[in-house]
Amino acid sequence: MSKTSNYSQTRALFAITRASFKAIFANPSAIIFSVLFPIIFILIFGAFDNGGNASYRIALTPDSDTTSEFYQGLKQTPVVKLVSYSDTLELNQELQKGKLTAVLQILADSDSTHRIIVRSTTASANTLGSFVPVLDYIRLRIEQAVRGEEQSTIQIDPPIVTEVRQYRKIDFILPGQLGFSILFSTLFGIAFTFFGLREQLVLKRFYATPIHRLNILLGIGASRLSFQLLSVTVLLLFGHFAMDFTLHQGAVTFFEIIFMTVLMLFLLMGVGLIFSSVVKTDTSIPLLINLFGFPQMMLSGTFFPIDVFPGWLQKFCYILPLTQFNDAIRKLAFEGVPIWSCWSELAILTAWMILIYIIAARTIKWE
Repeated sequence: MSKTSNYSQTRALFAITRASFKAIFANPSAIIFSVLFPIIFILIFGAFDNGGNASYRIALTPDSDTTSEFYQGLKQTPVVKLVSYSDTLELNQELQKGKLTAVLQILADSDSTHRIIVRSTTASANTLGSFVPVLDYIRLRIEQAVRGEEQSTIQIDPPIVTEVRQYRKIDFILPGQLGFSILFSTLFGIAFTFFGLREQLVLKRFYATPIHRLNILLGIGASRLSFQLLSVTVLLLFGHFAMDFTLHQGAVTFFEIIFMTVLMLFLLMGVGLIFSSVVKTDTSIPLLINLFGFPQMMLSGTFFPIDVFPGWLQKFCYILPLTQFNDAIRKLAFEGVPIWSCWSELAILTAWMILIYIIAARTIKWE
């Protein structure tokens, strides 16, 4: 029997994985960038907790009287932003998360009498209290304008507040930091590692051995995957126990997040392989990574919601893979939806992955 037939592909795979994993921990910057920086960002952004200048996002019920003076007064109030939703389910979800201050129903009892019904939740308690005086100010301004003419009467009912689970700032920030962490650390780790192995002729020496090429990739990828899953676990446990990050279904939600993370990691590893194969020198790798990663960091809901952008830009934001990852993690963690309810996010990430690995298969270089 030949030596090649006695060669254990499994032992070779584990040897490459173990060596790559040790190499990751030998580089302190990998730990700092993957774990320490995201924790610092979580603490900083989590401390802001809805601070800043007062502004109110308000939705109207479909039967509201949009011809009334009160509606015109709302539109002309700078601190009030009127928003609309395509369906009631989306509206209620935004209301439960505290992204809406209130839903108003403007009813016309007669030509000169209007009744304002205010519906909100405890998630918006920090803005609802200051929004009610804004409504009173609009009412007084309208009634003063019609003084001397037919008296206009506007009745504002006490707010109807529904008790809901509190949506904290950390419930938005932490998923974004998970995406931020795995995006850059995976791209830098895979791209530089694979480029270095190729330039130092390590891959060429591997290729001279009986080990399969696929096992070389799997070994390097498995070490990076294990390290990133470890860092994600640390961030999730820190966020949950130190900052009360919501894991709606406990351990079930945790493992669903891990599954989404594995999917995103495979996608990013493909991107890293492409970058390491198309560059001539290692100094070009950071440029490509920033061109791919920086727009996603800014446009994928990592630090702030994408609904702050114009409508045309939001359409572009929604097709980015990091947007899909961030949205899926927030749905799993806070809303508690099962992972199959994130089918649209899974489908888009899978489509990205297929495209990326088709490109990687055509561009990858071994020497």
